[in-house]
Amino acid sequence: MNYFRTALLLAAMTALFMGVGFLIGGEGGMMIALAVAAAMNLFSYWNSDKMVLRMHHAVEANESQAPELFHMVRQLAERADLPMPKVYLINNPQPNAFATGRNPQNAAVAATTGLLESLTMEEIAGVMAHELAHVKNRDTLIMTMTATIAGAISMLANFAFFFGGNRENNNPLGFIGVLIAMIVAPLAAMLVQMAISRTREYAADRMGAEICGNPIWLASALAKIAGGAARVHNPDAERNPATAHMFIINPLSGERMDNLFSTHPNTDNRIRALQELAGSMGGGGYSRGGAAYASTGPRDRGPVNEGPVRSDPPGPWGRSRRRNDGGTGGGSGRRGPWG
Repeated sequence: MNYFRTALLLAAMTALFMGVGFLIGGEGGMMIALAVAAAMNLFSYWNSDKMVLRMHHAVEANESQAPELFHMVRQLAERADLPMPKVYLINNPQPNAFATGRNPQNAAVAATTGLLESLTMEEIAGVMAHELAHVKNRDTLIMTMTATIAGAISMLANFAFFFGGNRENNNPLGFIGVLIAMIVAPLAAMLVQMAISRTREYAADRMGAEICGNPIWLASALAKIAGGAARVHNPDAERNPATAHMFIINPLSGERMDNLFSTHPNTDNRIRALQELAGSMGGGGYSRGGAAYASTGPRDRGPVNEGPVRSDPPGPWGRSRRRNDGGTGGGSGRRGPWG
């Protein structure tokens, strides 16, 4: 099913790309766009993950740089029956994360410094489990290729004004065709991304909760990340809006037209689904050294609060305000693997 969905999406994106070429240059423009799209699909399959990581200035990290994060990802990958992915860090205060790679053997997970600094270790485990669920479902291939082709469609649409609309280009619709290419094509590409992303995120939430063993960890993380993403600007995401659907929460601030249609389902609905799932699951969590890991750091192993997620206003750096009874669903104490 995943292979069929990938082929269907790429066919739709390729047809859209050809349509833009036709509106700009007629049949000749369409054939050129077809050749470019074929080359781009092949290039994207092998290189789109590297391109996306480069767009967001992600830096590959080793175990000595982030031992807690590496240990966590390794154990979660083992629980998910996946190879150990590469781990990347993004120096960005907005809490967020994404996964990429054409298959589980060539996968990578990326987390921002804002995520590691503002979430508890339980919540980070929920986020990493969610991203590994994307890897296991092979969503990462469709995510990265879609981001590359959608970005190319937007770029081609921007060029339409300068190269389309004249008789020499054999544009059958003239300036009207150029306007359609400039306005409709990017929106259509966005709608394709949105349609895939919404169902994909729900599936990854459910599988991620099963991987980490506690749906409340992910639910609490989603509440904090949504608050942080709304408050903290992400310049790299704003410059590359075609990659927004890859993140666990939409990283765009809403200042651009690209954010009129969200690529993600409503966060409250996702949290509600996870809370319902928690009622039917045990809250064991992934283990550390043979015991359930329920702490924010190696020196602080407190119990995990498994109550409902509060929607308190976020504090500095996108943190949800802590309650007197122990927080928003995680432990207390040291924040993130940076110490």
